[in-house]
Amino acid sequence: MKNAWRFLTSPTGRYSVLALVVVGIIIGVALVFTGHKTMELTGTTEFCTSCHTMKQPLEEYKQSIHFTNASGVRAECVDCHMPQDFAGQMERKLQAANDVYEQYIGKSIDTPELYEEQRLHMAQTVWARMEENDSSGCRSCHSYEAMDHSKQPVQAAKQMLEAAKSDQTCISCHKGVAHKMPDMSGGYRKSFKKLEKLAAKPADAEILYALTEMPLFKTESAKKEAGKLLPATEVKVLESKGDMLKVEVQGWKEKSGRGRVLTQEAGKRIFAATLKGSFSRKVEVLETTQIGDKNKEWQKVSSKAWIRNENLLPELKPIWDYTDELYKASCSECHGAPDINHFSSTEWIAQLKGMMGFVDLDKREERTLLKYLQTHASDSANGSQNH
Repeated sequence: MKNAWRFLTSPTGRYSVLALVVVGIIIGVALVFTGHKTMELTGTTEFCTSCHTMKQPLEEYKQSIHFTNASGVRAECVDCHMPQDFAGQMERKLQAANDVYEQYIGKSIDTPELYEEQRLHMAQTVWARMEENDSSGCRSCHSYEAMDHSKQPVQAAKQMLEAAKSDQTCISCHKGVAHKMPDMSGGYRKSFKKLEKLAAKPADAEILYALTEMPLFKTESAKKEAGKLLPATEVKVLESKGDMLKVEVQGWKEKSGRGRVLTQEAGKRIFAATLKGSFSRKVEVLETTQIGDKNKEWQKVSSKAWIRNENLLPELKPIWDYTDELYKASCSECHGAPDINHFSSTEWIAQLKGMMGFVDLDKREERTLLKYLQTHASDSANGSQNH
């Protein structure tokens, strides 16, 4: 002990080791205290909303149940936007510096108009962050175990019980609880415009996919319609004349029916094309199969028609990527969007029909979305691969 004490108190240069240790401890404590106070002060709602661009979300927050409610419990900015772990808090502080940069230097959100333009992007960034940390801010106050479902509205209790089974994260359903929801159509409609630009160029590939609904014609003169090609349907190019393409469309039809509707798969209402009158009878039968308990006969057929060389893409994936964006944006405004293979191709028809009263989709968007959901449904070829 004497040797140890002598080592600590003996001078090394100008100062003893003990003096250096004491000074180090003091500096360490000062740094910890300063860091703690800095985190505390920069975590207040007053600090978070001190920038003028935060005045708008502040007013929205004041109108929410997180600001005023029957129990008098208020969730401050930090409660929702700051992770609970220290590493996550430090990372979030560094990320928040980007907001300051965008206001004062980047000038991308420093006016109400610019803020609205960026609202969707900012919201999606926050949602993704909360998905990643499993809504840790929400869970610091809320837990499935503490909920009394008898005090919840019937529909809310039903959805909460379903969510609890899979421990679903809060933000997947509760977007827009403290701030105004952004215009969700902004993202996917921009994506569609990009696809339109790509499809505006004449396509040059043997296999093409329809970006939107397109008329089929009997001849290259494009005077008499033979039917319609539905979105995301594959065609094989047989011939090209000017701005017209002769294509082959394959699909399934019920043998005993009139054969005016071609489906993507036998026995499923996933529509590929519609054919008019006598043209529907000018098809080549490729194969026959029996479907269902009653052994209904279905025929795979090939139909040849002409289409304009427009609104066609050489790959299906970009169309599905856009439609997936459309689905997630439209179907998560009121609740969590279920997995696309959660329902069968027939069930998706009813599910989507019931949702149309709550979203603002045009007919093209609705039909493309239905085709996407049915193609990836639990009973479709693509959907079964996902199980």
